[in-house]
Amino acid sequence: MSETSDSVTGEAPVPDEGQRTIALVDDDRNILTTLSIALQAEGYATRVYSDGEAALEALRKNPPDLAVFDIKMPRMDGMELLQKLRETSDIPVIFLTSKDQEEDEEAGLAMGADDYIAKPFSQRLLVARIRAILRRAAPLPQDEQDVVPMPDGPHDTITRGRLVMDPARHQVTWDGKPVSLTVTEFLILEALAIRPGVIKSRNQLMDAAYPDDIFVDDRTVDSHIKRLRRKFRAVDSGFGAIETLYGAGYSFSDG
Repeated sequence: MSETSDSVTGEAPVPDEGQRTIALVDDDRNILTTLSIALQAEGYATRVYSDGEAALEALRKNPPDLAVFDIKMPRMDGMELLQKLRETSDIPVIFLTSKDQEEDEEAGLAMGADDYIAKPFSQRLLVARIRAILRRAAPLPQDEQDVVPMPDGPHDTITRGRLVMDPARHQVTWDGKPVSLTVTEFLILEALAIRPGVIKSRNQLMDAAYPDDIFVDDRTVDSHIKRLRRKFRAVDSGFGAIETLYGAGYSFSDG
């Protein structure tokens, strides 16, 4: 099931019950067709767009479960598309681009992308990354949300000083002020906050955020940490709870 459009007109097809929807945004029609077929074969519904402007309107109106953006596109590139989308939405986003320089990756992640894959790429790798992010982003069933978890259960609210994290509802506050995090940012922060003062290596944080043995460059973790700090400093300019231990990793201080 897919929607192919240069300009969005009308409603996107409604996926089957329980079927996840992936939006693909790329000006290369061959890539759109190939990825759409591959994802549909994996059981996903797809909606495809060949430029950023058309995609932005559609994604705001009818958000998918996850989106894959190319960076270099006409009218509105992937960076601008993500920046505008993040004003109203935290849907998971993967960047797919031929640009493979470190600064491009850091720029995309700094804007709130959940992952970054450089062309040429393996379809199998992309599908695996999509599957992993969607699994992490899946909300709890309603009946589970109403159950009070046992102490130290996987969905307990985490309170560390001024930080409060609610994994079941994907909510974070600092000093009572909400902080909007992507799925990946939330999982990295959770891994740090669960054991304050304990140094977590980049590999440990990657395992927490990408639990399916998927290779992720350690620069990705550094970029997510930078964005986490930036988001918390937007509500508290003195935020310094995420500490860097050079050569070792990161830790969370609740003091």
